[in-house]
Amino acid sequence: MNENAKLPVLQLLVFIIDWNKIKVISSVFEEENVRFHFISKGRGTANSEILDLLGIGSSEKAAILSLEQAVMVPSLIRRVRKKLGSQAAGAGIAFTIPLSGINNPILKVFKESIMKNLNVSSGEEGEKMNTEIKHDLIVSIVNQGYSDEFMTVAREAGAGGGTVINARGLAHKGPVKFFGVSVQDEKEIIIIIASRERQAAIMQAVSQAYGITTEAGGIIFSLPVDHVMSLNQEEFR
Repeated sequence: MNENAKLPVLQLLVFIIDWNKIKVISSVFEEENVRFHFISKGRGTANSEILDLLGIGSSEKAAILSLEQAVMVPSLIRRVRKKLGSQAAGAGIAFTIPLSGINNPILKVFKESIMKNLNVSSGEEGEKMNTEIKHDLIVSIVNQGYSDEFMTVAREAGAGGGTVINARGLAHKGPVKFFGVSVQDEKEIIIIIASRERQAAIMQAVSQAYGITTEAGGIIFSLPVDHVMSLNQEEFR
């Protein structure tokens, strides 16, 4: 068999879920032998009047990141939904981002798993998924204290809601300025899932109001999202 044919197709799988439900995700990951996952605490920013993909109202959220073979993702999401049961309504979302590269030791772990279980291939078998990109993940890094105002502008431009994660910039040596913005200040990372049709309008609006030349010092970019699914919906799209 050609060595390249054995390479697994991997995706970054992300859950944004209520903080009090992270044990459900962890238990499913343990049962399904998911090898890597990382949890970060954040808060939801959705308007309480909007039932959007990220849940209802402002509350503590968990951003859970993991690596998984693309063919395994739909069944893994369904296992989470099933375990959540009646708690799934408004609990959050799951989405995947394609990888452009990964270090060899991690890739080797997945290759060895495939060789042990021939029913799981590098994408030739398993559940077929639509590869058309319909959503984007808008990532914004702003100075602390601007997230609420930021989300007001984002909603006016078409965003349903977002999740805020506190962070701190790190530079190589000492305090560093990037485009006049202090890298080591406390930051807020705002992540928004948006349809591809709304992505440009949202990014333009928040960039004008809170971009790199403003006091918020926002660095704003987007990533393609393969698939997105609310945890209380049947379809993984």
